[in-house]
Amino acid sequence: MSDEQTTHSTARDDSLGDATPEEQVNLLILGASGDLTSRLLLPGLGSLLAVETERRVRVVGADRADLSEQEWADKVRTALEGEDVPPACVEDTVRATAYVKADLLDPEQLDALLREVSDPVVLYFALPPAVSVQVCQLLEQRGVSEQTRLALEKPFGTDRPTAQALNEQVLRVVDENRIHRIDHFLGLSTVLNLLGVRFANRLLQPIWSSEHIEKVVISYDEDLALEGRAGYYDKAGALVDMIQSHLLQVLAFFAMEPPASLHEDEVRSLKAQVLRATGVWGDDPTTASRRARYTAGTLGDRTVPDYVAEEGVDPELNTETLAEMVVGIDNARWRGTPFLLRSGKALGETAKRIEVFFKPPAHVPTGLHGHDVPDQLVLELKPAEMVLSLSINAEGDPFDLEQKELHAALGDSRMLPYGEVLGRILDGDPLLSIRGDVAEDSWRIVEPVLAAWRAEEVPMQEYAAGSAGPEGWGGVPKPQ
Repeated sequence: MSDEQTTHSTARDDSLGDATPEEQVNLLILGASGDLTSRLLLPGLGSLLAVETERRVRVVGADRADLSEQEWADKVRTALEGEDVPPACVEDTVRATAYVKADLLDPEQLDALLREVSDPVVLYFALPPAVSVQVCQLLEQRGVSEQTRLALEKPFGTDRPTAQALNEQVLRVVDENRIHRIDHFLGLSTVLNLLGVRFANRLLQPIWSSEHIEKVVISYDEDLALEGRAGYYDKAGALVDMIQSHLLQVLAFFAMEPPASLHEDEVRSLKAQVLRATGVWGDDPTTASRRARYTAGTLGDRTVPDYVAEEGVDPELNTETLAEMVVGIDNARWRGTPFLLRSGKALGETAKRIEVFFKPPAHVPTGLHGHDVPDQLVLELKPAEMVLSLSINAEGDPFDLEQKELHAALGDSRMLPYGEVLGRILDGDPLLSIRGDVAEDSWRIVEPVLAAWRAEEVPMQEYAAGSAGPEGWGGVPKPQ
């Protein structure tokens, strides 16, 4: 990371922290005709406006596609009404919206587009990464106002060098605190609930360390197959699509040191500290990682073909659909505790959770029987629930022990994850955005695994769609 980026990572631009929901912000969506805008961005905005009805957002779409003003307005209206936005707010937003047909790589057309949008403005890049870089190059040449923010979708590069190059480019347009690298996982209610679970109660706070925690499993298993996403997924795979980005962010929230406040600079710096200390468990990617790909099977009432037979898949890419990676955090709090990160598609059951396995008590009195299951805390990502399993006296013989579960519903989402993240962006608050050094470190962490897989040092296993995955997964190798 460059010295310039380091400076921007820690320096707060106070001119952006004063935005209020009542101030109109212009949201200029570059690449507005694409699937991301209709499927995620506009519904996310709708869920935000349904909760914070006082917000004033002017939505402007821009793309090369031929969309009439009416077609664009209907797209915006459908998204807002689908999230139960109050009718008056829907009408105000639709009345103010606009669509501009423009070639974003034409300097004159891009300049004319930006002149149509007043400050403050968020330039939302709903574009392929390569196109985003070219647009940023044009923005560097043209210059932008001090009230311009950039919102960039992942992937942030395709490896560490390209992530560094992307960071260097966007930093030539605006400073770090006006760059919002988007990971909608940071808007999940359970990830945000980690702040309260970890830091706001006397029970869990003092035992959140390797002294008491044996291992942690962060999983995101889906019962969905490829679902027509071959264009992106086949080039990424489970490791890059989920672990390199989303699950490492969850890990950082889980493992960071207690912040004095929830100021964005402090929280993001503490997350960065965690990831700087994170690496492959035992420094051996051949024992600390696994990969597999689904074969034909059944998901519910439908038949799923082999992954390599799915439309758009290139068998030569040898893409995995299930990945596990074990990492360690080399600091005083977490040294010796393995973190297993796992994600996959086309599995028989969903498992979107954080599982914390506690070490056994230092001493169990002789005469108590049955203490052979570790105490466990489970934080469900979807839905937001917490389950604490403890060894206590069993019914019947008071000298027998058994596990009892304590259940609690955590704070549910106020809005869609995209809405939470977008709200912060519109306010000029980067708390839920990925900082540049964090984006680069996320690539550094997975680089050894990717290299081992490319060298065929880790075999590609198989599992039938609808199954639980290959047998024998989930273990943690002993460090050499």
